[in-house]
Amino acid sequence: MNNYETVFITTPVLSESQMKETVDKFRTLLEENHSIIVNEENWGLRKLAYPIQKKTTGFYYLFEFQSDGKILPRLETEYKRDERIIRFLIVRLDKYGVEYSIRKRKKRENPETTTKTENTSKEA
Repeated sequence: MNNYETVFITTPVLSESQMKETVDKFRTLLEENHSIIVNEENWGLRKLAYPIQKKTTGFYYLFEFQSDGKILPRLETEYKRDERIIRFLIVRLDKYGVEYSIRKRKKRENPETTTKTENTSKEA
Protein backbone atom coordinates (compact mmCIF):
# COMPACT_ATOMS: atom_id res chain seq x y z
CA MET A 1 0.00 0.00 0.00
CA ASN A 2 1.24 3.47 -0.90
CA ASN A 3 0.83 6.64 1.14
CA TYR A 4 -0.95 9.60 -0.44
CA GLU A 5 -2.18 12.98 0.58
CA THR A 6 -4.82 15.03 -1.13
CA VAL A 7 -5.73 18.65 -0.56
CA PHE A 8 -8.81 20.22 -2.05
CA ILE A 9 -10.15 23.76 -2.03
CA THR A 10 -13.87 24.39 -1.96
CA THR A 11 -15.68 27.54 -2.93
CA PRO A 12 -15.90 30.07 -0.05
CA VAL A 13 -19.68 30.54 -0.35
CA LEU A 14 -20.48 27.12 1.18
CA SER A 15 -22.26 26.94 4.50
CA GLU A 16 -20.78 24.82 7.28
CA SER A 17 -23.22 21.99 6.56
CA GLN A 18 -22.39 22.04 2.83
CA MET A 19 -18.67 21.93 3.63
CA LYS A 20 -19.21 18.99 6.00
CA GLU A 21 -21.27 17.22 3.31
CA THR A 22 -18.48 17.69 0.76
CA VAL A 23 -15.83 16.33 3.16
CA ASP A 24 -18.05 13.37 4.05
CA LYS A 25 -18.53 12.59 0.36
CA PHE A 26 -14.79 12.25 -0.26
CA ARG A 27 -14.13 10.46 3.05
CA THR A 28 -16.82 7.90 2.14
CA LEU A 29 -15.38 7.51 -1.36
CA LEU A 30 -11.95 6.71 0.09
CA GLU A 31 -13.28 4.32 2.74
CA GLU A 32 -15.56 2.45 0.30
CA ASN A 33 -12.54 1.77 -1.91
CA HIS A 34 -10.55 0.17 0.91
CA SER A 35 -8.34 3.17 1.65
CA ILE A 36 -7.15 3.76 5.19
CA ILE A 37 -7.43 7.41 6.24
CA VAL A 38 -4.38 8.18 8.37
CA ASN A 39 -5.04 11.86 9.05
CA GLU A 40 -7.41 14.60 8.04
CA GLU A 41 -7.16 18.31 8.70
CA ASN A 42 -9.47 21.22 8.16
CA TRP A 43 -7.26 24.18 7.31
CA GLY A 44 -10.23 26.52 7.15
CA LEU A 45 -10.80 29.61 5.04
CA ARG A 46 -7.59 30.91 3.46
CA LYS A 47 -6.62 33.47 0.90
CA LEU A 48 -5.70 32.06 -2.50
CA ALA A 49 -2.39 32.97 -4.15
CA TYR A 50 -4.30 34.09 -7.25
CA PRO A 51 -8.01 34.39 -8.10
CA ILE A 52 -9.72 31.18 -9.22
CA GLN A 53 -13.13 31.51 -10.86
CA LYS A 54 -13.19 35.14 -9.61
CA LYS A 55 -12.79 33.97 -6.00
CA THR A 56 -9.92 35.09 -3.78
CA THR A 57 -10.52 32.74 -0.81
CA GLY A 58 -11.41 29.11 -0.32
CA PHE A 59 -11.85 26.39 2.30
CA TYR A 60 -8.85 24.02 2.39
CA TYR A 61 -9.10 20.40 3.52
CA LEU A 62 -6.42 17.67 3.69
CA PHE A 63 -6.65 13.87 3.73
CA GLU A 64 -3.64 11.59 4.27
CA PHE A 65 -4.46 8.03 3.31
CA GLN A 66 -3.03 4.64 2.39
CA SER A 67 -4.25 2.94 -0.75
CA ASP A 68 -3.16 0.63 -3.54
CA GLY A 69 -3.63 3.48 -6.02
CA LYS A 70 -6.63 2.13 -7.92
CA ILE A 71 -8.84 4.80 -6.32
CA LEU A 72 -6.83 7.74 -7.72
CA PRO A 73 -8.49 8.05 -11.16
CA ARG A 74 -11.94 7.80 -9.59
CA LEU A 75 -11.05 10.34 -6.90
CA GLU A 76 -9.75 12.74 -9.54
CA THR A 77 -12.92 12.32 -11.60
CA GLU A 78 -15.10 13.03 -8.55
CA TYR A 79 -13.10 16.18 -7.78
CA LYS A 80 -13.58 17.40 -11.35
CA ARG A 81 -17.32 16.65 -11.34
CA ASP A 82 -18.05 18.39 -8.04
CA GLU A 83 -18.81 22.04 -8.71
CA ARG A 84 -17.96 22.94 -5.10
CA ILE A 85 -14.28 22.00 -5.64
CA ILE A 86 -12.23 24.77 -7.25
CA ARG A 87 -8.79 23.10 -7.00
CA PHE A 88 -7.33 19.79 -5.82
CA LEU A 89 -4.00 18.04 -5.62
CA ILE A 90 -3.16 14.37 -5.03
CA VAL A 91 0.43 13.50 -4.11
CA ARG A 92 2.10 10.15 -3.46
CA LEU A 93 4.31 10.42 -0.38
CA ASP A 94 7.74 8.82 -0.29
CA LYS A 95 9.24 7.58 2.98
CA TYR A 96 10.59 11.05 3.81
CA GLY A 97 7.18 12.64 3.24
CA VAL A 98 5.57 10.10 5.55
CA GLU A 99 8.19 10.74 8.26
CA TYR A 100 7.72 14.49 7.91
CA SER A 101 3.94 14.28 8.26
CA ILE A 102 4.28 12.07 11.36
CA ARG A 103 6.71 14.56 12.96
CA LYS A 104 4.42 17.45 12.05
CA ARG A 105 1.42 15.72 13.67
CA LYS A 106 3.37 14.91 16.85
CA LYS A 107 4.59 18.49 17.06
CA ARG A 108 1.04 19.82 16.72
CA GLU A 109 -0.29 17.41 19.37
CA ASN A 110 2.48 18.10 21.94
CA PRO A 111 4.10 21.48 21.19
CA GLU A 112 5.77 21.67 24.64
CA THR A 113 7.54 18.31 24.38
CA THR A 114 8.99 18.89 20.93
CA THR A 115 10.22 22.37 21.85
CA LYS A 116 12.03 20.97 24.89
CA THR A 117 13.55 18.18 22.80
CA GLU A 118 14.71 20.62 20.11
CA ASN A 119 16.26 22.94 22.73
CA THR A 120 18.07 20.03 24.39
CA SER A 121 19.52 18.81 21.08
CA LYS A 122 20.69 22.34 20.17
CA GLU A 123 22.55 22.69 23.47
CA ALA A 124 24.41 19.40 23.02
